[in-house]
Amino acid sequence: MSKFRLTLLACAGALALGVAACGGSDSSSSSGGSGGGSAAQLGGTINGAGATFPQPVYQEWAARFQEQRGTTVNYQGIGSGGGIAQFTAGTVDFGATDSAMSDDELTAAQAKGRPVHVPTVLGAVTVPYSIDGVGKGLKLDGATMADIFLGKITNWNDPALKQLNPSMPLPSGDITVCHRSDESGTTKNFTAFLAAYSKAWASGPGSDKSVKWPTGTGAKGNDGEAACVKQNSGSIGYVEQAYALANNMSVAAVKNKAGSFVDPSLASASAAAQDLKIPDDLRFATIDAPAKDAYPITALTFLLVYQDMCKAGLDKTKARAVKAWLQYGEGAGQGVAKQLQYAPLPADLKAKADAKIAGLQCNGQSITVPAT
Repeated sequence: MSKFRLTLLACAGALALGVAACGGSDSSSSSGGSGGGSAAQLGGTINGAGATFPQPVYQEWAARFQEQRGTTVNYQGIGSGGGIAQFTAGTVDFGATDSAMSDDELTAAQAKGRPVHVPTVLGAVTVPYSIDGVGKGLKLDGATMADIFLGKITNWNDPALKQLNPSMPLPSGDITVCHRSDESGTTKNFTAFLAAYSKAWASGPGSDKSVKWPTGTGAKGNDGEAACVKQNSGSIGYVEQAYALANNMSVAAVKNKAGSFVDPSLASASAAAQDLKIPDDLRFATIDAPAKDAYPITALTFLLVYQDMCKAGLDKTKARAVKAWLQYGEGAGQGVAKQLQYAPLPADLKAKADAKIAGLQCNGQSITVPAT
């Protein structure tokens, strides 16, 4: 087992802790780019909060960034809604979300300046299940999943499930739905997929970071959601792929827009970001992407900063450290992401993210970061 996977498993068991709890022990790896004491040290501490979806990779980045730059990154996975709220309130130096800020959220944040979305990685929102006597291989489509989460399909041997899985020995047991209880970008992405294939879902619970669930048990964070599925026989839920891998969970192949049943993987998540129209503000989603090989519930996750960080309340030292942290994520961090089963950004999107970082300012002046 690779050191990266060992790190992932250790981090998945301690996601409620700060990022300093997980270390990048493979710091000499060329893909990690830690560089030890060869880089210009910045020191200090920067604080961020938000999505749990990318928390394993942000933890690994933070450990390596600290080795490289001497800066501690305290990142708390509290959910995308909490991350946007704290970013808007100015209680953190950067926020994180798995779904781009809405127009209303942007308006609220503009009291402190112009928010900038910096996309970081892509990841699959998997659909894990725990069915006695059934292993891997379950197939699901959007309409059937919506009916499960609406409470219309309540047993595993329902005709709709048997039609999708004719050779699978599905039992007659009840289905237990697990869903997030906190405001979550993962929830917004998952419910956006359900809404695309179910008019009843679109006109009912709808798509947002928090919805009124018709049925099921709530759990906080991707780690809590994974635990809910793992601990309840007959259950189904939705979690980022790193959490499914860390817990050795069976996950469904999901039917995509092209009509193919696709397993979540690094390659199928990458395919979801190909050939998409990218707006100038980088606020877009990769859910239900049209590519033939795309996993249809692939999320793009963002870090949030203000274009002029000093006018928003940061001092020059912190603004420089935040910019360096973003540069690390878009540079050496992309290679680290692949090792943790997050898909790196495609070249065109990465170039746009780099341009956003280059344009960050402190009191109207460009921010110079010493070279590594």
